[in-house]
Parts: sequence; structure tokens; C-alpha cells
Amino acid sequence: MTAVPTRRERQRQATFDEIVDVSRRLLRAGEDVSIRAVAQEMGLTPPALYRYVDSHAELLALVARSIFEDVVAAMTVARDDQAPDDPAAQVVAASAAFRAWALRNRTEFQMVFASGEPMHSDEAAKSTKLTTAPTGTTTTTTTTTAKATTGGASSLADCLPDDSGVHLFAAFFSEIFGRLWVKYQFSVPTDDELDPALLEILRSELKPDEVTQGLGSPTPGMVWMFERAWARLYGTVTLEVFGHVHPGMIATGALFTATMLDIGADLNISDEWPRLQAVARAEAERVPASA
Repeated sequence: MTAVPTRRERQRQATFDEIVDVSRRLLRAGEDVSIRAVAQEMGLTPPALYRYVDSHAELLALVARSIFEDVVAAMTVARDDQAPDDPAAQVVAASAAFRAWALRNRTEFQMVFASGEPMHSDEAAKSTKLTTAPTGTTTTTTTTTAKATTGGASSLADCLPDDSGVHLFAAFFSEIFGRLWVKYQFSVPTDDELDPALLEILRSELKPDEVTQGLGSPTPGMVWMFERAWARLYGTVTLEVFGHVHPGMIATGALFTATMLDIGADLNISDEWPRLQAVARAEAERVPASA
């Protein structure tokens, strides 16, 4: 039986929630998200806030996880609006929901998807340290680094702590991807068809348990197909979020539609695009006209 949290534990969790809420509010406002700034906004001193977060890096990890949870929640709603035995509609709906969320939350998208160092601050920690999670368990938190990232699910995992939530996002898409292959049996390159250098990367550097959860026991070719699909989706959404394409292409969703058609061709679902396009359009309507 699950133990009922004590009053003190509930109060501590409420403070953690407030820390995240305040941090995200500062982030959206373009303000400095530092220990000092968050503490001041909450009416605390920095030393008092350090009773809840061990470092600035841990603060970023808490914020990142909250953002990832929001993204996955939005994609889950979109996925579950489709029939459970229709992974094609589910992946299109979830992809469109990801795009809609990104266009509504550009600053938070930039933090967790488009920067190796999410929020700049001289308080950023430089080492790995033991931290105490809200539940009282001791965990190892790896600090963020200033290296650039391509934004993919696997590379982002190198820039955020293991508990940042990135794996929630990766696992969400890989689970649908695995069911897509079962239903549509799209072509997957064999080891012999892959460039030897790429094959070595796929075998040794990617983290199947984290990046491809849901694919079962993925072959290098399956992982490669997953990465290619993600790169196209991520690249298109990033260009739209940063306004690097014509506003009309964003408003009409033309570039996103073309990207999904390209992905669909690789996944053997092109013939179903007429009905899938209606799914994508329904999700696109969630994007504000000013996006």
C-alpha cells in the first residue's frame, strides 16, 4: 500500500512545484532564471532556496522535466484521440501536436530542444554532484554543458540530467514508431546497406534503452529510420519556431505538411495521406493565428 505523504512532505512538494512555476514564468518573460531571481520572486533568500535545489543545474533539470511533461501530455491527448490500432494517425496527430505546442511556447521550446545550455547564468554548475530528490532519495545529477546540440532526442540526453524528462519524449515517439513498423513493414536498411562508420555509431553510441524504448530490440537500420524521421520533424519545427521560413508557410502549415509526406513515404503510409492530412489539420487548428 502506498504511504500517504505527511503534511511536511506535501508542503515540501508544493514548494518544489512553486519553484518550477516561478522559473517557467521568468523564462517565458525573458527574465534571468537564476537561483537569486527565483528566490526573490518567491519571497525567499537564495540560501533558503538551496534547501530545495542543490544547484542551478538541478533547477534547470526540474524546469526541463516539467516542460517535457507538458509536451508529452499534449502529444498524448492528440495520440489518444485516434484509434488505438491506427499508429499512422497517432504519429501524425502527435507530430502535429508537438508542432502546435512549440509554436505556442517558443521560449520553452528553445530551452529544452534548441540549446545545449538551456539558460545562461554564471551560477551554472560545472560538475556532477549528488542531490536529494523531493522523495528523499539520493540521485546523481549531471550538470548541463555548454556544448552545442543538434536537438535530437539522443543528443539532448547528453546535455541534460537523466531525470530531465528527455527520455519521456524519446520513448513516446519510439513506441508509436515500433507499432508503425509492425503494421506497415516499411523498408529498413540492413547492416550491409549502411555506411560502416554510421553502422558503428548506431551500434555503439546511441542508447537504445533511452532513445528507442518501444522499438523492442531495434536493429541499427531501425534506429537509423527513427533518427531520420525525428531529424526531419525537429528541423522543420525549429525553422518555424525561429521564423526562418516565410510566415505564410507557417500559417498554412505547408512546410510541415511536406515534411510529414516525406516521412510518410519512408514509413510506407503515403497512400493513407488523404485521411491523415485531416488529422494534421485538426491539430494545426490549435496553433494561434499569430504563430
